[in-house]
Amino acid sequence: MDIEIIAVGGYNEVGRNMTAVRCGKEIVIFDMGLRLDQVMIHEDADVENMHSLDLIEMKAIPDDTIMNAVEGSVKAIVCSHGHLDHIGAIPKLAHRYNAPIISTPYTTELIRQQIAGEQKFGVNNKLFALRAGQRYTISPHLTLEFVRSQHSIIDTVFPVLHTPRGAIVYADDFKLDRTPVLGEPPDFARLRQIGKEGVLALIVESVNVADSGRCPSEKIARDLVRDTITSYEDDKNAIFVSTFSSHISRIKTIAECAHEIGRKPVLLGRSMERYCSAAEQLKLVGFPESLSMFGNRRTVDRTLRRIMKTGKDKFVPIVTGHQGEAGAILTRIVMGDTPFKLEKGDKILFSAKVIPNPMNYGQRYLVEARAKMAGVRIFDDLHVSGHAYKEDHYEFLHLLNPQHVIPSHGDIGMTGEYAKFAEEIGYTFGNDLHILRNGQNVLIK
Repeated sequence: MDIEIIAVGGYNEVGRNMTAVRCGKEIVIFDMGLRLDQVMIHEDADVENMHSLDLIEMKAIPDDTIMNAVEGSVKAIVCSHGHLDHIGAIPKLAHRYNAPIISTPYTTELIRQQIAGEQKFGVNNKLFALRAGQRYTISPHLTLEFVRSQHSIIDTVFPVLHTPRGAIVYADDFKLDRTPVLGEPPDFARLRQIGKEGVLALIVESVNVADSGRCPSEKIARDLVRDTITSYEDDKNAIFVSTFSSHISRIKTIAECAHEIGRKPVLLGRSMERYCSAAEQLKLVGFPESLSMFGNRRTVDRTLRRIMKTGKDKFVPIVTGHQGEAGAILTRIVMGDTPFKLEKGDKILFSAKVIPNPMNYGQRYLVEARAKMAGVRIFDDLHVSGHAYKEDHYEFLHLLNPQHVIPSHGDIGMTGEYAKFAEEIGYTFGNDLHILRNGQNVLIK
């Protein structure tokens, strides 16, 4: 059976991830993501009215027109987790394939919401929710298995495609967190077993492979957030916290710390409400009873007016805007576009890193500079990454012992860094280690 790996998107950049695996005449697509910064959008992304061809031209979604030249039919679209750079292009591209979309229950719910909001295309692909530890028969030759993983969004998995020639493991976005705040640690026993059964190819993210050591556990971020928030138990000023609205375990930590110091946690922002209410409905998280959430702009402003009136010291607003995005709650507050007035001694806690591109750095700088002019105290980098570091990758490769390695999810600097790392431990470039660019493919011999 011919096995071919086709790099559709995410091999020239971080984002718009999409990889196709052809096994004989059957094709399985992994992820269909958006590249957020290309359309100057972040978690409040609003591309519902845009055409896929325009988005492809803007390099915002994968150029899947290359799939027209691939012989065979797509049997399944598989998503590893619910971040927009992995599922954001589904409303624009999935309808071209007569195949079910398979993902974990939380990811499936986020995909359902994405499809419901789509204005341009009708997406009628069947959605199938598969839990970690379960299998799905794609065809007599191909079986899909979801192996439990950890990342900065809940319900993340390693999709494993079992073929007659061995397993193909797709590991785009993971960390080997042994002490997660939500969910179980990755299923190391199953990964080891799959390694013994035989892994033909590993498609693996390369975002943080240049960082030495191990990626700190989410438990470390919880301690950083708790130390900061609980130290202001008797403070009368405002405490705002901004983090990724999809980072449910971090939001849970912030909400619990607010509750601990006698303040009510308030989630503000459309994406905050969307991600958190979906997680709550699926019973994947339990927030403190005192928590409330508001997404609609008018309701958000009304809530901010109420906080001013009732007393800033009674609430901890958890808000969007850590990248300084225009229109996000924190940006609007800092720019004076809401009823909330920042005053000397108020605090803004950033529990997120700036996503590295010049636009984000500029926007974030502007937000911080304006806040500081009002006398606001800034707390930065109360955060840990969701991506594996070098030693995690080392352990991961030794668990799976793949015959072939394909670095993905990164620009040439990142995939090149992964290649350098893999060569150090015995892989040979061009033989069993393959660097691909968008639009390229490799036949696994």
